[in-house]
Amino acid sequence: MYAPQIAQAHPDRPAFIMASTGETVTYAEYEARSNQLAHLLVDHGLQRLDHYSIFMENTNRFFESCGAGERSGLYYTAINSYLTADEVAFIINDSESQVLITSASRKDVALAALEQCPNVTLTLVVDDPELVESDTMRDYASAIAAFPTTPLENERMGTSMLYSSGTTGRPKGILRPLPDIGPEDPLPLFKFLANLWQYEDEMIYLSPAPLYHSAPLAANNLAISHGGTCIIMERFDPAQYLALIEQYRVTHTQLVPTMFSRMLKLPEEERLAHDLSSLKFTVHAAAPCPVQVKEQMIEWWGPIVHEYYGATEGLGFTACNSEEWLAHKGTVGKVLLGELHILDDDMNEMPAGQAGTIWFKTATEFAYHNDPDKTAEATSPDGEMTTVNDVGYVDEDGFLHLTDRKTFMIISGGVNIYPQETENLLITHPKVFDAAVIGVPNEDLGEEVKGIVQPMPGIEPDDALAQELTAFCAEHLSRQKVPRSIDFEEELPRLPTGKLYKRKLRDRYWGEGENKIV
Repeated sequence: MYAPQIAQAHPDRPAFIMASTGETVTYAEYEARSNQLAHLLVDHGLQRLDHYSIFMENTNRFFESCGAGERSGLYYTAINSYLTADEVAFIINDSESQVLITSASRKDVALAALEQCPNVTLTLVVDDPELVESDTMRDYASAIAAFPTTPLENERMGTSMLYSSGTTGRPKGILRPLPDIGPEDPLPLFKFLANLWQYEDEMIYLSPAPLYHSAPLAANNLAISHGGTCIIMERFDPAQYLALIEQYRVTHTQLVPTMFSRMLKLPEEERLAHDLSSLKFTVHAAAPCPVQVKEQMIEWWGPIVHEYYGATEGLGFTACNSEEWLAHKGTVGKVLLGELHILDDDMNEMPAGQAGTIWFKTATEFAYHNDPDKTAEATSPDGEMTTVNDVGYVDEDGFLHLTDRKTFMIISGGVNIYPQETENLLITHPKVFDAAVIGVPNEDLGEEVKGIVQPMPGIEPDDALAQELTAFCAEHLSRQKVPRSIDFEEELPRLPTGKLYKRKLRDRYWGEGENKIV
């Protein structure tokens, strides 16, 4: 179905519910608001294939801000709500956005960014009673109130143009071709995802992640297009997440492996306090899941699907259920969409079981916006394949295993070391809350392996703990993968999506000018 059809058939059905307040927005309300914003954007002069940006936290206006573009032929860019003004300005300018939608809590950052964004001619601010309006800055609700709640006369399909997270370099816009058709039928990619995730009418989807990120944005918008109700957490809290499953009888959800780890580290009486039997389909994505974490989750949780797509680019898709994963521990699944190849640096095919760069004959066409050099770098010489420089291998049964990102590889004394395995081990230690492993300068070896650990609450970060963790690694890993030293941090720089912001860690040891990651 299509959201307007659901609004007509079931106007009072909740489209989404804000978890912290219980505020409910029905399909009728969502439809009316999306149409009003679409009329405003067109009235402001935006034409098909033009761009606008959304910079706000998980709010009750986020979905209509996307829905308006999806029915007016526009590209919208959801910007990471934790970025600095300079970072926001870069994305606004690079995306060629003409309108910015922001919130009261992000307004100060947005205003600082807009000083560098001469092409933005209108800013809409959500829920700011102290806003001083002008010709170029309006209160969101009052601005859209002047427009009809009925659809545009000539609705056209629009879609998102999201940016990579920038964990290994500057964010890159992912631009997909947009056909000149109506918005009733989703793009083929999203049809595939809806089938993969087993979406259905009246499903209850629990969303624990920031809506600006590609996976939760797609998952929620697809749930709404299928007549589901989305429960939107403003921020992830493991205990609250489990309580919400029971409260709303959640049927579908999607997480990242870090969220699994956070739930597993809850006290047992708190972790097992809620009825989770309503869950039908759980997806985790965005990063490989440590084997020990996945084993514990399957034992507790039951059916879990791991679905991997080539980062935000969506190069290809794999999936496996819990039974398949247990038979091929560490897998991210068999390829379901796109044609996978594991190649060495000379573009030769690697045999089963041997790691190389993961390339796809692309499942969905894309380019890096305003960056032909980066597009060329990610494209094979014959133009047939693309990569995001993930490293992995395919086993004898055709299941894909991720080793790490090529950009995270440590070269120590000429030996290539992928830190993911060491990180996956460290996170399982009972005294470790979070962990990162990076390469740091070494005069003789070029680089050496450094562990950076966030201890569990109440654990003293001292030399004794560092020695204990080093010995723990040495018990389970080959010598070159064991950290030569371990530092401690109060909190590691993870994005709210769960991704580790390694570039910030590396900069502390290499300096921004010497950082080899680009």
